[in-house]
Amino acid sequence: MKRIGGLIYLLAIAIVAFLVGCKKDEPAAPAPGAGSAKAPAAAAVGKELNLFAWSEYIPEDVITGFTKETGVKVNYETYASNEEMLSKLLAGGTKYDLIQPSEYVIEALVKQNKLEALDHAKLTNLKNIVADLRDMPHDPGLKYSVPWMVGFVGIVVNTDKVKDPVKGFKDVFQDKYKGRIVALNDNREIVAWAMMTHGIDVNQMTPENLEKVKPTVEKWIKLVKVFDSDSPKTAMMNGDVDIGVVWSGEGAILANTDKKYAFVIPEEGARQYIDNLAIPKGAPNAEGAHLFINYILRPEVSKLVSDKFPYTNPNSEARKLLTPEQLKNPASYPEIKSKQTFRDIGKAASDLDKMVTDLKAAAN
Repeated sequence: MKRIGGLIYLLAIAIVAFLVGCKKDEPAAPAPGAGSAKAPAAAAVGKELNLFAWSEYIPEDVITGFTKETGVKVNYETYASNEEMLSKLLAGGTKYDLIQPSEYVIEALVKQNKLEALDHAKLTNLKNIVADLRDMPHDPGLKYSVPWMVGFVGIVVNTDKVKDPVKGFKDVFQDKYKGRIVALNDNREIVAWAMMTHGIDVNQMTPENLEKVKPTVEKWIKLVKVFDSDSPKTAMMNGDVDIGVVWSGEGAILANTDKKYAFVIPEEGARQYIDNLAIPKGAPNAEGAHLFINYILRPEVSKLVSDKFPYTNPNSEARKLLTPEQLKNPASYPEIKSKQTFRDIGKAASDLDKMVTDLKAAAN
């Protein structure tokens, strides 16, 4: 979901392609109570938990609350993209106990036997996950992962500056807005948006489809002033740009900040992403990882995440604790008619990345 440098990105994409192509390898935190994270297998829990997760995604009070209750120290290391996470995970330098991949990465890791199967008996709060996220294609039955937060890619418009209607990607990427746009610095995303405008499924990354959308992507890249996946809202708030294609959580923050920011679900369709918690194969503290997951699944704790990072909360009980204002935020809980999620596309990822990287280089 976040920005990444070209070299790391290319390395990670190559690893993803290899994984798919090769054969498989052998407020204060809530006090303990019903459904407490402390209950399962507490005696076997290690003293430290190595958590590798997205930046700007886990509130500090959640981590400190978990440590205060369980005595388990959390070593929180961050990454800026799924591909960066993959490259470090597979390099094997650090043994991580818990990671936070998006849905298509979960799918790839499951195929290659790189994740531990979850012990649902230790996840007594798993019942809180909404029904429509329990049987997704990337992990049917939540055998290997638990949803952390759900989001969408949408459009934010500064209505003080932009008076014409903006309903979709075609409305954003117009010559009259050149130098006034911030877009996610994610090569697969911008190709997916172009595919949507051409009526192509975002996971059909064939050479023919890439060639078909290439002129569209080339044009769009030249119109963008800022590529930023870490904090695209910053360029909007600073007045550097007037339109953004951003993560929904960033759009929700902007909408909360000032009513001049309007969040729009593209009429071409919405790209839904699901970020998850998962345990890498051979994790030294798998018991502690289960403990943390179950802790996060408590409604009171999950609400703390929504308060800080207003994405769509997958926890049905936590949603009951949110304010009407939070639930009415059009970026956090949008009405969506058509949505797609990314699937693992294997070696096509490197072809896609090379095309966009070359187009960006030529535009500079």
